[in-house]
Amino acid sequence: MTTVRRAVLTLPAAPLGPDNPLPALRAPAGAGAHAVDPRTLAELPRDMARGIGRDPLRSLLPAPVRDGYGRERTPADLDTIVIENDRLRVTVLPGLGGRVHSLHHKPTGRELLYRNPVFQPAAFALNGAWFSGGVEWNIGATGHTTLSCSPLHAATVRAPDGGPMLRLWEWERLRDLPFQVDLWLPEGSEFLYVGVRIRNPHERTAPVYWWSNIAVPEDRRVLAPADAAWHHGYERGLSRVPVPVTEDGTDRTYPLNSTHAADWFYDLPEGRRRWIAALDADGTGLVQTSTDPLRGRKLFVWGTGRGGRRWQEWLTEPGTPGYAEIQAGLARTQLEHLELAAGAEFSWLEAYGPIAADPATALGEDWSAARADVERSLSGALPRAAVDAAYTAWREGAADLAPEEVLAAGSGWGALEVLRGGHDLPGTPFPESTLGPDQEPWRELLRTGVLPAPVNGAAHLIPPLVASPWRDMLETAPADPTTEYQLGIAQWHAGDRAQAVRSWERGLKEAGTRWPLLYCLAVADREDGHPERAADHFTEAFADHEATAGGAEAATGPGTTTAGADDDEGRALVATALGREALDALLAVDRPDRARALWHRLPDSARRRGAFRLIEVRLLLAERRPDEARAVFDAGFEVADLREGAEVLGELWQRFTDELLPDAYEFRMRPS
Repeated sequence: MTTVRRAVLTLPAAPLGPDNPLPALRAPAGAGAHAVDPRTLAELPRDMARGIGRDPLRSLLPAPVRDGYGRERTPADLDTIVIENDRLRVTVLPGLGGRVHSLHHKPTGRELLYRNPVFQPAAFALNGAWFSGGVEWNIGATGHTTLSCSPLHAATVRAPDGGPMLRLWEWERLRDLPFQVDLWLPEGSEFLYVGVRIRNPHERTAPVYWWSNIAVPEDRRVLAPADAAWHHGYERGLSRVPVPVTEDGTDRTYPLNSTHAADWFYDLPEGRRRWIAALDADGTGLVQTSTDPLRGRKLFVWGTGRGGRRWQEWLTEPGTPGYAEIQAGLARTQLEHLELAAGAEFSWLEAYGPIAADPATALGEDWSAARADVERSLSGALPRAAVDAAYTAWREGAADLAPEEVLAAGSGWGALEVLRGGHDLPGTPFPESTLGPDQEPWRELLRTGVLPAPVNGAAHLIPPLVASPWRDMLETAPADPTTEYQLGIAQWHAGDRAQAVRSWERGLKEAGTRWPLLYCLAVADREDGHPERAADHFTEAFADHEATAGGAEAATGPGTTTAGADDDEGRALVATALGREALDALLAVDRPDRARALWHRLPDSARRRGAFRLIEVRLLLAERRPDEARAVFDAGFEVADLREGAEVLGELWQRFTDELLPDAYEFRMRPS
């Protein structure tokens, strides 16, 4: 009998820490790592080029930046949900994006995934915190979802065969869309079935992105039914290359044959069964297959170079085996987005399970024979018709069923959107009982037409809402500083930057606490090519917060909610975030004198953080003190939220020495 039960997993874990208190007005910091240069774009198939250029993110709004984590790990209990039959045991982390942490094959005792032995956030998600390992569900935009480290709603539901099924669901805020992931194990099955549905309840077309990312040990061969792939590296190119052996004579289906991090998006022919497998030396491993709408398949490798090895170590712990990712998505590449019509949905079924092929054939040089052997094994274990039938049974008989026992709670944002829009979403309820303090000011705006004024003693900003219905309500609400601040954020998100600046400037005239508005104006200055003015506004914002932080109005102002007036931690959090922005802006316009003065006003806890040690190196170099900058490197520091593809450590190192960059600082992911 299949069972679904709660459990606890204890791992060495770094706490997530608080979210950044400043609104995320800018596009994802790592967006450049996934870009395609214009010359390459012009040479691509027309539909692919359209998908790559479709609705790029202007900002991360309304999601917060998650950069409060560190790298000190202590044992922690993580809530899990375990799905189990007599063949498989599946461990899911509902509080961390619904990640499948483990897929254990009981007859052989083998783990089919790469299972990370620690929980260590790193800056790979669109909004920051992400962790490696298992199977993750990526929705939103190119990159790792903003829900990577966020809780999802979870409950049991009746599976198509009458057994228990785990449903995960949430409201994805970047694209303003609800989605669900249903996981079940038919009795006696060696395959985990996963039904996925993304719905568009709006009266407009929505851009959609989905990739299921599957971590597997990197000492594998990866096979998919393709003779070519679209290769994307960190040089912003996208080119079609042969599979398995590329032009340089290297078989790239073995992850350890690559030196640098790269993506290979397999070009699967129309009509062929969709699958991808990772096999070890004896021909056994994991296979993932799906119904046809999940079109894309991909291999991601870290490479054997120093940068790739350092990233692997950074994401787990020294001595841990490395991993690669096999992936499946709605489009051919992760750089594309599809269009979902108003009132429509995308839905499909995936299956994950063990595979056993003839190692002499599957690992041999005859690529056609290798693929055919894996496909024969897959057909014997799980025929294509069985996958299609399972999808039909799920979609017609189970996808709309109401949840039974609630196992975990997600956010209240879906409930707020259902309350506002009156959406009917069978199978994925977002009841008003899930509304919380973050949603309460917006619920009041919806009820009364007035965004409530902040309460004295507030210590963190109201999470913004930016969709057009909320923007319309803000435009008709009484124009106080709180409303002007939030209206400007919504206008900025909509691309109306000039009007956003006007709203912030109007709010500034009457605001008692000015730093939130000054911060927004500073970002606008920087984005619009006025770095000197941006530096002034960032510095002024820091000073205003510093001046008000000691009094009863500490951290209050436009767009703030209630917290204690003596919230020292909250004040330090804001000071740290503003100080980091101000220092960066001052150094960008070569003002080390003002940067040094601000440096001394930072909280002690901030100056000890790795991100600020990095700023200290920049500051010392700007002050022409290279020996002291070198001493900071020699003393050692770690920038916990170093972004994917970041090269700043190597660039700074080269400014004061020709020596080889130490391994501890080598995070470069492309050829030098």
